[in-house]
Amino acid sequence: MLASKPGLSNSLSEPLQLRRVLSTADGQHRLAEQAPLLLQSPAGANSAHSDLPSVMVHSGRRFQTLLGFGGAFTEAAAVTWGALPEAERAALLRQYFDADSGHGYTLCRLHMNSCDFALGNYAHAAVAGDVLLEHFNIERDRKALLPMIKAAQAVAQQAGSTSIRLLASPWSPPSWMKSNGQMNQGGELLPEYAAVWAQCYVRFIQAYAAEGVPIWGLTVQNEPAATQRWDSCIYSAEQERDFVRDHLGPALAAAGMGHVKIIVWDHNRDLMVERAAAVYSDPKAAQYVWGCGFHWYGEDHFEHVQLLHDAWPDKALLFTEGCQEGGPHLGSAALGERYARNIINDLNRWTVGWIDWNLLLDETGGPNHVGNLCSAPIMANRQTGELMPQSSYDYLGHFARFIKPGAQRLLCAASKQDLEVTAFINPDGSKVLVVLNRSEAAIPYTLKIDARQCQALAPARSISSFVAS
Repeated sequence: MLASKPGLSNSLSEPLQLRRVLSTADGQHRLAEQAPLLLQSPAGANSAHSDLPSVMVHSGRRFQTLLGFGGAFTEAAAVTWGALPEAERAALLRQYFDADSGHGYTLCRLHMNSCDFALGNYAHAAVAGDVLLEHFNIERDRKALLPMIKAAQAVAQQAGSTSIRLLASPWSPPSWMKSNGQMNQGGELLPEYAAVWAQCYVRFIQAYAAEGVPIWGLTVQNEPAATQRWDSCIYSAEQERDFVRDHLGPALAAAGMGHVKIIVWDHNRDLMVERAAAVYSDPKAAQYVWGCGFHWYGEDHFEHVQLLHDAWPDKALLFTEGCQEGGPHLGSAALGERYARNIINDLNRWTVGWIDWNLLLDETGGPNHVGNLCSAPIMANRQTGELMPQSSYDYLGHFARFIKPGAQRLLCAASKQDLEVTAFINPDGSKVLVVLNRSEAAIPYTLKIDARQCQALAPARSISSFVAS
């Protein structure tokens, strides 16, 4: 909820140094440190350019608290990572999970059973008719997924990061529990197996806990409104509501897992209000649900994120997946700009965390068992073992490296539409401002943080992170 708090207590007569980090679409600057700026009181600042656009940050008005940023551990990412030379494996983990030299990721996703970015269909409860789940196991995950997750945990812990929160999402129940008898091509969960399927979530959490990998949250179903040629399952809003209310919520509670967050929808912004409303309007279902997850595919509909917060401010909002579809898009500057625009708009509408899709893919945008090739912030060349960070990696870093878990969003606005902005205050009191300029023209502006200001420049097609300590 919104609250009023005082800003930092530095004397306003003292100038305040402002760290600046820059990335540009032409690749000349990639998370590059720039000469710091000096925030001063208006009397000491250059006021000759009062006609410039302005960006203001007011730390006395605060909004949601951030959980963090991250990406997804998939079998595709883990197999690609495992095939890298040892030095590159270590480098990738540092780039993502080291809070000192990398992004410091603290909020990540993984798939329960297979997804399209697995090497093929598989289920942890693969034996047909095994309603007691006597054959339930995670042996498949021990081959690639769990080793990568554990290695990432170790890097995060060594760097003193907050432990990685893991969100697990199923793409499909086992084929024998579904109306179409297969994991692909949609289908529905058969009602007679709803209770058994709910127990699969419990078993999965227990199995991962035994591996030293705690599960922080669950989504009920990845993209429940999409019949895909890969692993998928259809739920209507009412079916998802009833499954949470009658099966999943009670199963977790009975197993002593009431602390595990349940997230509904986990699909695009277009229907998030309608779908979440069906669950939240049922008090018995809503009591089990922490919030709504959403993706970016299709139309933007940022206004729906705000609408859902306004209607149910007690429920959280979490971006759970986004990537550039249709191939690897190596070297594309548009990747980073798409990420930054979505992150800014989602954060400014009460989103508490932002999770990218695959942490790593090969140079083709795979592997993917149905050829649904995509980009990732870091790609790997299988022939040379080279890591290839993309613009999306750089632009993600402008948020993840500087806005820390526990940060609160601050009131922030720009007077010019081409300047897209968001601001946070970290638990240590440092203030972070991110400024995105997707236009083809450089934009000079006056930057105002509380009672201090300075002149700044947003180069054409650039993103800048400012840190005031």
